[in-house]
Amino acid sequence: MPKMKTNRGAAKRFKCTGSGKIVRRKAFSSHILTKKSTKRKRNLRQAGIVDDTNVKGIKRLLPYLK
Repeated sequence: MPKMKTNRGAAKRFKCTGSGKIVRRKAFSSHILTKKSTKRKRNLRQAGIVDDTNVKGIKRLLPYLK
């Protein structure tokens, strides 16, 4: 059986926490920032945790993610 390939785009976007949850960056933080409030932009800086409904698909893209 050949080795499985990691999806390189997904590997750059997702990391695993110590407890096994998958961490992601939040969207809508790259441009058109003038109309967004300071509070909203500040909250976009924090990392988010991937929802349980999407974890299975991401683990398929990243077979060696611990």
